[in-house]
Formats: sequence, structure tokens, C-alpha cells
Amino acid sequence: MASTRLDRTISSTGNRKILTFSAWIKRSKLGVWQNVASFGQGGNRDYIAFDSSDRFEVAQYAGGQTYQIKTTRVFRDTSAFYHIQYAIDTNQATASNRLKIYVNGVQETVFTNSSYPAEDLQMYYNLSGENQKIGSDTDNSNYFDGSMSHINYIDGTAYDASAFGETDTTTGEWIGKTSPSVTYGTNGFFILKDGNGITDQSGEGNDFTLGGGTLTDLKDNPDNVFATLNPLDNIASSTFSEGNNTVTTVNSNAACNTSTLGAISGKYYWEVKMTAGESNQESYIIGLVNASPNVSGYDGSIMALGFGLRGNGNINGIYGQTTGWNTFAVNDIINIAVDFDNGKAYFGTNGSWGNSSNPSTGTNGYSFTVGSEFWRMAVNCRETSKDGVFKCNFGNGYFGTTAVASAGTNASGIGIFEYDVPTGYTALSTKGLNL
Repeated sequence: MASTRLDRTISSTGNRKILTFSAWIKRSKLGVWQNVASFGQGGNRDYIAFDSSDRFEVAQYAGGQTYQIKTTRVFRDTSAFYHIQYAIDTNQATASNRLKIYVNGVQETVFTNSSYPAEDLQMYYNLSGENQKIGSDTDNSNYFDGSMSHINYIDGTAYDASAFGETDTTTGEWIGKTSPSVTYGTNGFFILKDGNGITDQSGEGNDFTLGGGTLTDLKDNPDNVFATLNPLDNIASSTFSEGNNTVTTVNSNAACNTSTLGAISGKYYWEVKMTAGESNQESYIIGLVNASPNVSGYDGSIMALGFGLRGNGNINGIYGQTTGWNTFAVNDIINIAVDFDNGKAYFGTNGSWGNSSNPSTGTNGYSFTVGSEFWRMAVNCRETSKDGVFKCNFGNGYFGTTAVASAGTNASGIGIFEYDVPTGYTALSTKGLNL
């Protein structure tokens, strides 16, 4: 959603003192101001945002800061969805009861800024003629970069966290209620319920329009979080985009970029499409590492921390070199299957497995020692001046914003890939890790 926003104009004034907002949010880009949503127009608006220090705030600006509640805690986990909810009731006599913030079901109580709304303050949220925007500020700036799901907005009732989530009695995790029992009110809405639908599911008919950018229907969701690339594991100023599934390596032999999720057991499959690069195929490596590229004393490369397929068809790494695997170049799709149960890895190109290997039968795999350290998927540009663009499909069914041309078979039912998923393998996701 890096340049995407959803728009709606309020046609009828609702309750301007009482409301609730609830959403599941997965961040991609950190360290910059990003609006999650805004209500109003021009400089006068109520808004929610992550600031440049990655703190969350709920505030109003109307010729000056009218109120501002900003958390002390920071939100820097790009590997998971947060459930963020807040409720406002300016009728309350006690200031701290006028605005409450909940994260994953727990009320926030420690704030860097705690200037609460004045008693009986009227908001822009439900005022006729004002704009409701998801993913940007009211002037179409400060776009949110990441994913959102199950956005509920309530006009006229201040609900606590139990209205939209509950604790799983088996796992102890906070999980969402897919069909909450709430009263939405005049301007209430429920969007992004299943996939990327922006038609209101609340029954109030408050549909949104796509105001700009591309709204991608990802398989990544609060109930099944898929691996992405990890912008926090980055020592070479690589740039990340498209939900951290695309990385552009930047002029460095240390540009090794790893996945948010890792494993030491099970069988997993993923795909990478290199959409830009230099003619020297030897510069590019796609594989696995079992230590952070930030470890002191390493140059940050896959070959120093694990192993991978180079563009010239060789596998290089801490287990030496093997030849006879498939080469790859710009616009090729690289197939990777990893069997942690038997210590075997398989590499292919455009659906054809190299070295006469077959991950479904366990034939001719590249042997490695699994050990006790988690392995993560990685892409690496090995030399300076050899920038590359890698688009990873961990199961979302896209290379960047381009959907797979024709989805292959996948017996696990988890994830969508361009080519057939080998028998017994699945996507690297929270459900895939628990098969």
C-alpha cells in the first residue's frame, strides 16, 4: 500500500463524540511518518499514524494540536500483524477515559504524549462533507506502507478490545473475530474482510473507492502470516518495497537480505524472480543462511553464512562448491525447495530442477547440516556495481504486484506459486510451520 489509499466522503453527520476504530496492521517500512487513516479535509482532521520513531498516535489537528495520544512503545515488528484498536468518548468526565488504545487486546497505559481530548469535544470523524481516508493523510500524503486487514469503524459506540478479538484458549494468542457483534452506526463500515474487498460488509452501505495506487489481494493475513524479507536485517542499504517482498540491492558485496521467518524442520518451497541485474550472473546468489548478516566478522554474504545457487549454475557456501545446477538471469524464476528433515536443498529455474534432482522423491539434493540454528531464506548480490532486483513469492501469488501467470499445484493448500509445489512441501508461513 506504499502509494495506495481508500476514499469515502461522509454524506450524513453521525455521532461526533463517540467512535471506535479497529484494524489488523502489518508494517513494511519503518522510520518514516505514515498515516493509517485520516478523517476530515485540508489541515483540519482527526488522524492515526506511526511517527518517524515508529510510535503510534491518535490525534486531532485544527489550526494546532487539539489532542494527541502517542505511545511510548515502538512498533518495529515487520514479521507479524498487530491488532490496533482505539475508542473515543468525549462525554466522559475523566480525561483518560475519553480515548483508549488497545494493542493485541491489551490497553496501552504508558504514553510519550498524553494530551487527551477536551470533554464534549466534537470530532471530524462523522461530520457530513468530510473525507474518510484509509492509508494516507487527508491531503493524500504520508502513505502507509504495509498490509491491513479487517478494518472496522464504529459511529456512536466506544467498544473495548473484546468486541473485535479474543484469546485463543489453546495457543494463548490474540485472534480476531471475523464477524463481530457490534452496531456500526450511520458512518460505520467493515472493509478488507476477505481479501481486498472495499465494499462495506457492515450492512450500512458505506463503500470505499480506490483513490490511488494498487490494492493487492495477498494471502498474508492475521490468521496465516507469510514470510517476507526483513528490512531490519540489512547492512548494505538495500531498499525494500511491495510489502517487503521485493528488494533492490545497492552497490555492495554485503547485500545479503533474509526472510522474517525461518525453520529447522519441515519442507518448504518458495520462488524468486530477478527482474533487473548485470550481465555477470556469478554476482547473484539465492539460498539460505543460518546466522544474521549483521554478525561481526562476516562480510554479510550467503557464502560466508550458508549456501546458495549462483547465477552461473554453481552452489557455493560453507559446504564448498558443487557444479551442474541451473543458471539464471534477468526475468528467470528461481525455484527453491528445502527439506530440513533430511538436510537437503533443491534449486531450479523456471520449473525445471537442476542437477537431475527431484525434491518430491528426495533425489540428488544438495546436502547440508541442519543443526540447531534457524535457517532463513536469503538473496545476495555478491559484488559492487552489480545491483539487482529480486521479487520473492513466499506464497502470496505475486512477484511484486504482478500475479503469477498460471498457478501450479499445491497439495498443502497454503500459498499460490507459479510452478508446482513438490510433494510434501508447503509455504513458509505460520500455518506451514505448524503442519
